[in-house]
Amino acid sequence: MPPLKIGIVGAGSVSQRGILPHLSLPDVSDKVVIHAVCDPAPGRAEAAAAKYNVPTFYTDYATFLAESDVDMITLATPIGMHYQQGKAAILAGKHVHFNKSMTTTAAEASELIDLAAARGLKLVASPGEMNRPHNQAIKQMLADGVIGDLCWAVCGASFGRYHENEIYRTGNDPLTNVDPSWYYRKPGGGPLYDMTVYALHGLTGILGPAKRVTAMSGVRLPFREFKGEMVPCDADDNTLILIDFGNNVFAMAYGTPAGSVSEGFSGSYFGTKGQIVGLKLNGQPFDYPRSDEADRHPHGRWAGNQWILPHVSEHHREIDEHHVFADIMQLVDWVRDGTPAVGTAEHARHVIEIIEAGLRAAESGQTQHLHTSF
Repeated sequence: MPPLKIGIVGAGSVSQRGILPHLSLPDVSDKVVIHAVCDPAPGRAEAAAAKYNVPTFYTDYATFLAESDVDMITLATPIGMHYQQGKAAILAGKHVHFNKSMTTTAAEASELIDLAAARGLKLVASPGEMNRPHNQAIKQMLADGVIGDLCWAVCGASFGRYHENEIYRTGNDPLTNVDPSWYYRKPGGGPLYDMTVYALHGLTGILGPAKRVTAMSGVRLPFREFKGEMVPCDADDNTLILIDFGNNVFAMAYGTPAGSVSEGFSGSYFGTKGQIVGLKLNGQPFDYPRSDEADRHPHGRWAGNQWILPHVSEHHREIDEHHVFADIMQLVDWVRDGTPAVGTAEHARHVIEIIEAGLRAAESGQTQHLHTSF
């Protein structure tokens, strides 16, 4: 089978940090090649295509879908655009990888899942957190009762200011003037859809589908400054969600401007005989497949966990966004040889429903029952 032709939609920060450099390496060229890049920002698609030797570039998405002749696309655009762009791609006969989050509502995700299934197309949605060996190990330890009866868990992330400080946003040329303002606006902005989504994929991948949620949420920082301009923010940036997994097992997930009560995105799990906090069982590091390899990373095991993701060979180790590359390659393998993907659209839909229902619970003051599963 010849290599699949992929189109990269959005040549902003995530594409430049990871997608373009990973997929440009020769060790994947027998499976997938970048055939086109599309971005409406003046000069950006052309500059990205020139830098990474991509044969074609587009500034109009509809023209890209009609003319580029790609087999699959990766959507690296603002989250609020994923539903419409994903639907258009499916209707054009393309397999789709969604960078997180897949959509902003569960109903949108369901529509895309059904639409793709009816056309025999495949969808993969980041983040595929259950590709990570440590998450699989935590799931097995809980099933084996290593910490006794699980009582509760906590996971989440804080937004910080990293989007404003990325090198791709501080310059004046098309590849370094990427505006981060969408991160702070509805639909799709805020730490839940951008950051907490990782933690929720890990949490639900380990514990299974949730049953119901309640929450408190709001906008803590109504303005942010970028390049001397004040950016109004209307996406909730300060949220605490309580999650019921059934049988009186509860969890808290947070998406906040600052602070953390868990380690990494794996969360912490507390049982009657012990606890798993980050990568430690009862205060001591636990082993998992290739953890010794992760330990050799100069910045420690958390950073080393990026090295041991599927498809991340030595050539890819110094490039960022390893997990995005791994998720894209899941779709490549699924299309080429039928290997099922771990990062399923159904899992992504359930996480999106948790976020969506959490925001609705905060607004209404009423607990929300969940209807999706995976």
